[in-house]
Amino acid sequence: MTSTLARRKLPGFFSSSSRATRFACTLMFSAVLAACGGGGDNSVFSFTPVAGTPPTTPETPGDAVVLQPDRAPFPLVEATVEGFHAAMRKGQVSCRDVVQGYLDRIAAFDADASDAYPDSPGLHSVIAVNPAALARADELDRQFFKTGRMAGPMHCVTVLAKDNIDTHDMKTTAGSLALANNQPPDDAYILRKIREAGGIVIGKANLDEFAFGFTGSSSVGGKTRNAYIPANSAGGSSSGTGTSIAASLAMLGLGTDTGGSVRVPSAVEGLYGLRPTLRLVSQDGIVPLAHGQDTAGPLCRQVQDCALVLDAMAGYDAAPGSGQRTAKAWDAPLVANAAAYAAMTAQPASVANQRFLDTLNAALDRMKAAGATIEDVQIPDRATILTGYASLSSYEFRDNLTEYLGSWSSTADGHPRTTEDVAIAMATLEPTRVANFRSYITSGTNKESNPTYQNNLKPRDAFVIPRVTAALDNLDFATGASLGAPYDVLVYPVLQGFNSTSVNSGSNNRLSPFSGFPALAFPAGFVKATDASSSVEPVTFEMIGRAFAEPTLFRLAYGWQASTTARVPSPLAPELKRPDAAAL
Repeated sequence: MTSTLARRKLPGFFSSSSRATRFACTLMFSAVLAACGGGGDNSVFSFTPVAGTPPTTPETPGDAVVLQPDRAPFPLVEATVEGFHAAMRKGQVSCRDVVQGYLDRIAAFDADASDAYPDSPGLHSVIAVNPAALARADELDRQFFKTGRMAGPMHCVTVLAKDNIDTHDMKTTAGSLALANNQPPDDAYILRKIREAGGIVIGKANLDEFAFGFTGSSSVGGKTRNAYIPANSAGGSSSGTGTSIAASLAMLGLGTDTGGSVRVPSAVEGLYGLRPTLRLVSQDGIVPLAHGQDTAGPLCRQVQDCALVLDAMAGYDAAPGSGQRTAKAWDAPLVANAAAYAAMTAQPASVANQRFLDTLNAALDRMKAAGATIEDVQIPDRATILTGYASLSSYEFRDNLTEYLGSWSSTADGHPRTTEDVAIAMATLEPTRVANFRSYITSGTNKESNPTYQNNLKPRDAFVIPRVTAALDNLDFATGASLGAPYDVLVYPVLQGFNSTSVNSGSNNRLSPFSGFPALAFPAGFVKATDASSSVEPVTFEMIGRAFAEPTLFRLAYGWQASTTARVPSPLAPELKRPDAAAL
């Protein structure tokens, strides 16, 4: 890793004056076309959903903003960036107010119950809080209230980053006590970009140790609990990010996704979660699982906040560890037809899953009512795509981790330098963790001569990408004949049924990492829990589009969001009773 990296702005695809932006609004549901922003200097990832809403950065900076001394506490449950920034401009809230408020929520809801917080659900979603967060908040407040100028589009937006993403001011453990002293010298590229845009990394989120699975358990942070039904799975491997954002412990979160690790936690927590096009964002400074599939992505309560943070994260990174594509690969076509969805034919389900399917079908009916075209499609050779190929993680982890650990000197922090060093440091941990780690080392030995690994490289691409593309283009795969107008996205359930103590992830989530295409999880609805509690359970769709079609995913999801009330706040983390500003 290097401290100074070459950067360049992405070409016209991300420009608000490009053809893609001008016509992207027509891709939304007809019922909410009026809500689609456009023009100005906003990027295609930015939204102006209500006429007259001020832009994120003041157009005419220079006028001081007066902070109201008798302001009421700003409500943090389900808070949005837009609402927060609007309140700041009116002097109704400061950056310190918000940062302190989220720190209080982490203290109240994340740790186990204590004398101070006897009703805490003990979510175990946050591994560490940033000791410099309040000082940074004060810096931003001094700037804003003196000049009226925000530091950037993410001014004082609090972010919880999965603890496999490097931070210069907090250790990066990947959830393992073997990396307890792992202190990178600088931020991951994506976090540097977020901080440059004004964001505050308020802490590090729990995860599956080394991002190995969907259980949400680590030797550093323990087992993350679900923000709706604590006994249920929090998904993984970005479990802490999902739970913390669902519980409103920060404004938005970052996770990583190799085979479903952003979208599965989003599904069980009722969030919007994006796995971007492979290498839209840099992989530099992220503890790897498999460079051939890894990517970071946002988890958010509102889709426009995911768009905002992706806009900050995206940017060409010339660092050797970024894994990004060359410039010519940024050009990607967008479909110029009216809004069209394709829903994969639902697989037969047991009676126990009928409520799950009913919720999905009701959401599809609402999409139709809002103006979307819904058609059943079959991806050619879908079963082979989903079950005939394997994730690269068990093959690439061994060498990729050694490369990451060796990217800076261990003189200052004494961190392990190789994957074998980590295995030795794990010797005192639970035997199941050690055995799991060792299995990854074994699988990754001599991978270049392993025919299974080789089959999951170019042969997998050659098989999967044309078939998913044919489904999106609405073509007969065998003949190439058109079957009708192309689709903008394919829509399918993230999970096979309701969540339980272990997540039933199925294999639909492999479509995105195996093709490299972007996929966005979004809530179809919340239904009353089947247990005796008064809680609810999320039911979540995923949509996949063409490479670099994130604007299409965002605008379609924004249309859906505007036409439904799918999000339900976590019942375990209500608004805290906080003193007003005069008492602070």
